[in-house]
Amino acid sequence: MECPLCHTSLHQVVCDDPKHFFYQCMHCDALVRSTTNYLSVEAEKQRYLLHNNNVLDVNYQEFVSPIIRQILADFSPTTSEGLDFGAGTGPVTTFLLEKQGYKMQLYDPFFHPDTSVLKQLYDFIICCEVIEHFHHPDLEFTTLQSLLKPHGKLYCMTHIYDNQQPFVDWYYKNDPTHVFIYTPKTLRYIQKHFGFKKMTIRHRLVVFEM
Repeated sequence: MECPLCHTSLHQVVCDDPKHFFYQCMHCDALVRSTTNYLSVEAEKQRYLLHNNNVLDVNYQEFVSPIIRQILADFSPTTSEGLDFGAGTGPVTTFLLEKQGYKMQLYDPFFHPDTSVLKQLYDFIICCEVIEHFHHPDLEFTTLQSLLKPHGKLYCMTHIYDNQQPFVDWYYKNDPTHVFIYTPKTLRYIQKHFGFKKMTIRHRLVVFEM
């Protein structure tokens, strides 16, 4: 097996649980689930349907608030357009931003599969709890970078692994749809490899800038 981001051969095993078998890439530092643990397409969709993503849920709105606050600070609703990439069944970020007057488009391979929205450029793109599900992060980040206007921003929310505890004990790996997990070094690799001018990490929020 090779790393789906940088294509380095994977040898370093960091979790040998038969249900959650992970390697760590020695080049980009990503933590990569073995493809033998991948769910089928239908099982993956069913797993997402179990998520309680009610856009009116106050706790859910609070969870995504770091993205909302940052976009409000970075872009005007009258002069910018955003894409909610991997919007899922309850696109709460789009719901909250449209209430503020932003123009938003939705894309999700399962629930909003209209690829026509991937044929224009955006001032900002949101990936809220999405990038850990990427089976082909090399292709997905290539797409995301190509959809941003000059000076555009990509807002990614995910739980970053930074040795806060032994990986075998870390809860985030136990979701079978979490197949690609990021460390700070992985995010720096993405910034450099995909040509982003700047990258900042604020807890779970990662912002890449063109």
